Amino acid sequence: MNWMERLNERAALMGRMIEAIGAMDNGPAGVQTGQALRSAAIRCVRCTRSEACRKWLADHPRGADRAMADCPNASLFNSLKDQ
Repeated sequence: MNWMERLNERAALMGRMIEAIGAMDNGPAGVQTGQALRSAAIRCVRCTRSEACRKWLADHPRGADRAMADCPNASLFNSLKDQ
């Protein structure tokens, strides 16, 4: 997989995770949220657990209360949901 395919795949996984837990449902926004999401995207691209992420998303087709526990962005996604 080339770097552009990996970037697109990880962006899609990140978006699906955010959507699955409703992290953006309360409308967190602003400069700090934007910066945090950019950092999260970098962590996602570097993550070696994409297969586990895909499986977790497949196992939670109706969503979940919290992000996958071993996601490197779980604490951020959960905190966005809790805002």
